[in-house]
Amino acid sequence: MAKSLGSSTNIIIRLEIDKNVCTFAQIAAAIGESGGDIVAIDVIRGTPVSTVRDITVNVYDGSVGDRVVKRLKQLQGVKVVNVSDQTFLLHLGGKIEMQPKVPIRNRDDLSRVYTPGVARVCMAIHEDPSSAFTLTIKRDTVAVVSDGTAVLGLGDIGPMAAMPVMEGKAMLFKQLANVDAFPICLDTQDTDEIVRTIQAIAPAFGGINLEDISAPRCFEIEQRLKENLDIPVFHDDQHGTAVVLLAGLLNALKIVGKRLEDCKIVLCGIGAAGMACTDILLAAGANNIIGVDRHGALVRGVQYENEAWNGYAAKTNPNGEQGGIQDVIQGADVFIGVSGPGVLKREHVETMNEDPIIFAMANPMPEIDPDEIEDIARIIATGRSDYPNQINNVLCFPGLFRGLLDCRASKVTYNMKLAAAQAIAEVVSEEELNEMYIIPSVFNPLVVTKVRDAVVNAAYEDGVARRRDYRENTGKL
Repeated sequence: MAKSLGSSTNIIIRLEIDKNVCTFAQIAAAIGESGGDIVAIDVIRGTPVSTVRDITVNVYDGSVGDRVVKRLKQLQGVKVVNVSDQTFLLHLGGKIEMQPKVPIRNRDDLSRVYTPGVARVCMAIHEDPSSAFTLTIKRDTVAVVSDGTAVLGLGDIGPMAAMPVMEGKAMLFKQLANVDAFPICLDTQDTDEIVRTIQAIAPAFGGINLEDISAPRCFEIEQRLKENLDIPVFHDDQHGTAVVLLAGLLNALKIVGKRLEDCKIVLCGIGAAGMACTDILLAAGANNIIGVDRHGALVRGVQYENEAWNGYAAKTNPNGEQGGIQDVIQGADVFIGVSGPGVLKREHVETMNEDPIIFAMANPMPEIDPDEIEDIARIIATGRSDYPNQINNVLCFPGLFRGLLDCRASKVTYNMKLAAAQAIAEVVSEEELNEMYIIPSVFNPLVVTKVRDAVVNAAYEDGVARRRDYRENTGKL
């Protein structure tokens, strides 16, 4: 049986009940028939003829909650006063806040953090702009920037509606890597304006995390910012996905005893994430990647309307295979999906090479339900937390940016991304590695540290670290 799209949650429904018209038994029946499960009942107030109660109901997703409320509104003698749930309550007033690092208790404190003492610090930065990394929040701060055009699973919902996602990302930055991240949602979809805006705010930040910006604009925005800014720019939807994918695949190949350079890889979904995944796999040594999208397999020499596809075709599908996914997946060792539900069929997997590896990463519904192929696929990974082997960007971006900030890197290099992927893979020990555990949990405390150290080492190797190399003096990172 396919699993539900959402996780179980509780909603609290406040009802005003006319005792002479409706009984609680009728209310309980309506909730149960709608798919809800009553967890608790609290009497708020009552009179001889009416009562107000808070009913806590467990529902497995939002649609069930909506159905329960709709059914209750249809009951005679029942008024739905209010509906709340744990998720909405958690978001009240936003999920993050800014806190001062030191208290201001007297006039002397005030004179040092603000006027007149702050003037000396301002002039020190004016004379040496690089000192901003030590004398301001720049050294620990990242901007999480979005225009709300490609929010995961929701699409183009606009900048205001995208804010809860960006706040959530800022929370993860802080909790996992002690990086202060600010959610910045821009009310424009104009590429030039987005680039200019980010350039204008860049002095306050040590790095830029681009998030949920639709393709193909995201490619140009990232490239122009990388060319014009002296701080690292990282589009996580592309490169974070690619890093974690590579980490999982490296471990999966260990289990099946295959080499990346020998594998035939079919990748479905040639958008921002698909292109980044392909690039990192090529950089890691893959030789035979076939990209498939709505036109079928991309073939070099064919002119596509999407110019990015022309560039993609030129570096992939070396044997010129043609047709749909059902054609090119024959004899493949690995399937990678960054597309949508239902794309991959059981009969497709049956034509793959021995010990097929399936990375069905579409969210919220993968390209195929893992339960359909668990008996024929050797290893299955998805983008979901309710299946084993979740390919989750949270394994990458906190440690990556912690490393970038700690060595004051000017850019993100391919060497850093490859090093980050290897570091994530190595968190899973040889003793732990198995078909159900090829990628560590996002809560594994070793992940951020190992990724951070790998990124710092790669930055010094590539000559993009601007902080004096302190590793030799301390003997460690």
